Amino acid sequence: MKEFDIIIKPLLSEKSYKDIENKKYTFVVDKKANKIEIKQAVEKIFGVKVEKVNTANVDGKLKRQGKTQGYTSDYKKAFVQLKSDSKPIEFFESLS
Repeated sequence: MKEFDIIIKPLLSEKSYKDIENKKYTFVVDKKANKIEIKQAVEKIFGVKVEKVNTANVDGKLKRQGKTQGYTSDYKKAFVQLKSDSKPIEFFESLS
């Protein structure tokens, strides 16, 4: 898998905004990617040093429209903690 196939998009929520100050970033990642692949992809794409990676599988939510119902897609998210001596990710700096 290539680096840009592993990291799908950044995940921006109220909780993730608070963690930006501590150099902790949240991404939606490929469901088959493991922690080592995620770490290598973030280091190569953004040019930073990663301390640790935590992952969570998120189940889709039930959504209804009238009498029709279905589920949103399942996805995997990764919480990436950078080392204290690493530079921050520039994309997130404009958001905090």
